[in-house]
This record gives sequence, C-alpha cells and structure tokens, in this order.
Amino acid sequence: MTYFKPFFISTIVLLFMACGSGNQKPSSLFEIVLEGNSTSIKQNEALGVSVKNLKDKSIDNIVYSVDDEQMQLNGNKIKFNVPKLGNKVLKADVTYEGNTVSVTKKIKLLAATAPEIYTYMIINEYPHDTNAYTQGLEFYKDTLYESTGKRGRSFLRKLDFKTGKVFDQIDLDKTYFGEGITILQDRVYQLTWQSGLGFVYDVDGLKKLDNFQYGKSREGWGLANNGENIFKSDGTEKIWILNPETLIEEGYIETVTNSSVFNKANELEYVDGKLYANVYQKPSVMIIDSNSGAIEGVINFGGLSDKVTKTDTWVATDNVLNGIAYHPTRKTFFVTGKDWDKLFEVRIQKK
Repeated sequence: MTYFKPFFISTIVLLFMACGSGNQKPSSLFEIVLEGNSTSIKQNEALGVSVKNLKDKSIDNIVYSVDDEQMQLNGNKIKFNVPKLGNKVLKADVTYEGNTVSVTKKIKLLAATAPEIYTYMIINEYPHDTNAYTQGLEFYKDTLYESTGKRGRSFLRKLDFKTGKVFDQIDLDKTYFGEGITILQDRVYQLTWQSGLGFVYDVDGLKKLDNFQYGKSREGWGLANNGENIFKSDGTEKIWILNPETLIEEGYIETVTNSSVFNKANELEYVDGKLYANVYQKPSVMIIDSNSGAIEGVINFGGLSDKVTKTDTWVATDNVLNGIAYHPTRKTFFVTGKDWDKLFEVRIQKK
C-alpha cells in the first residue's frame, strides 16, 4: 500500500491538471471590451469593440452577434442597428488554435433620441360610471367596450359612450381581478391580473367562448392589437406578442427611452404602428414604436383629474388615470380613470 501511494497521488494530480487546462471557461480566455466600457448603447450608434486575449491564445477569427444576428465590423466598430431594443446579450464567437468558444456581455440597447412631449385638448366630456374601476377600454364599430378591475367588481361591458347606457355586461367571478381588453375578428379578449388566465368572448352578446393561459409573461395588464397580432403588457419592461389563434406568446419587445429600460406600461391601445400605453399610477401615456420598443413620446395628462368629482373614498394613488381608446372615425382619443365620473374625448398635440 505504501509503495503505490506516491504514484497514485502524482497520477491524480496530472489528470486534474490535464482536465483543467482542457476545459477552461471561455470567460477565462477572452473578454469582450466595449469602447469607454459602455454597457448602454443607443440604436444605430457605432461603438468600438474588441476581445481581450487573457491567455495569449492565437486568435484566427471573431464573429459578433446580437439576437443571433451577425453584427458587421467597420474597422473596429460595430453599428448597433438592432431592430428590437432593450436588454440584450452581445456574443463573440472566437476561433483560436482549432477551437471555437463563445463569450458574452450584457448590454442595454436604448432609443436613439429622447421622447417628445405631448399635451391634450379636451373636445368633449361624457358621463362615466363611478363604479367602473377601468382597466381596459376599446372601440368597436362605434360601441365602447370596457373592462374593470377589483375582485367582486370586475366586469366586461359594452355601452354607448355618449350617454353611458349599458347594452350588455358580463360579471367576472369574484375571485378574478379584471384587466385589459382588445377586440379582434369579432372576439373580445380579456385579461385577469394575477390568475394567469384570460377569457375570450363573442363581440355581440359577450358570450364566453374560451379561456387561455399565459406563457412566460408574469401577469395580465393591458391588451391591444394591430389587426394581425395581440400585444400584452405584464407589469415588466416587456410587451408580449401573442398569436391571436393560439394565444401563444411568440416574442416580445421591451420599452426603452434614450436613457433607460422602462417597466411601467399598463393599459394599451394600438394606432398606426404605435402603442399608446398608460404609465402605471401616473397621469401620462407613452407612445411606443410597436416594432422596436422605443418610447417616442409621452403625453402629459396632468390636470385632467382636477376635472373629475372627488368622493370621500377617493385615493390619489388608486383612482388614477387609466383607460385609453382611439375612435378611428372621429380620429380622437378617449381617456378616463379608475372610478372617475367622466370620460374625456381629446386630441393629442405636441407641446
């Protein structure tokens, strides 16, 4: 036993050393370095990039990519013309000495310019049910559809926007907290907040047709559609893109400004390539490019709540602006708030 021990130990050491040198992590060999040590990059910005060779390996080739799309080098610079913005991973596939490894770096791709500021002009005021804790609002053939929240108070209804007269209504089970809606191909899609469940109704009589479950999205907040796909906000920086037939989440965009990734999109409305999104608990609406996620504008609705009758139960952080619907014929927006007594028809204009 004593005779074999030194040989045994030395063999183990040699094996360990051999395995260690042959299975080094790529990050111990190479590191991506961006000009100025940047981690936040604006869309279409050209930035110097290189790979730091930590172990003096003989490098044959480097290929950079974002979202599996190869990035072209111009000298030592990459122009970050990535179509979708937000949290990304820059990858470098490094070929050296007959091997290829991948090293990565987390980056944020931001909007090229700051959002423009918009304001509003009130065209008309209409009555609104003070028992409607508005979460979703959408027009369909001149009829207004509204979804509300709070457990025990959640419903879906269709109404005359001028008078507030209710044509049809379906109440949700008291276990559900209703959220946003959208209407596509004669079907109403409605979210619930934290139940991971949505409902599908016939647009005419509000007969429930089906249920659907969420995928990777965390919660149900707002819905909109562009005639082909459904957009869904979930309380994070992501706005998910759903297949309207299967309701499977097939991708997402992330909402960003020129300085940060933003995670406050609530109720949604789609108009001409833009998503209009209530900012959670704020008197403002974002205008978001529906392809890139860039926040191109912010509508300041400050002062609108001053025109609403406040009750004894009014809570400033709860009875907030929420609900935005576009009327395609009138070419105006309709906005209200949770338990507000007024629905406002407005025009949006640059400040």
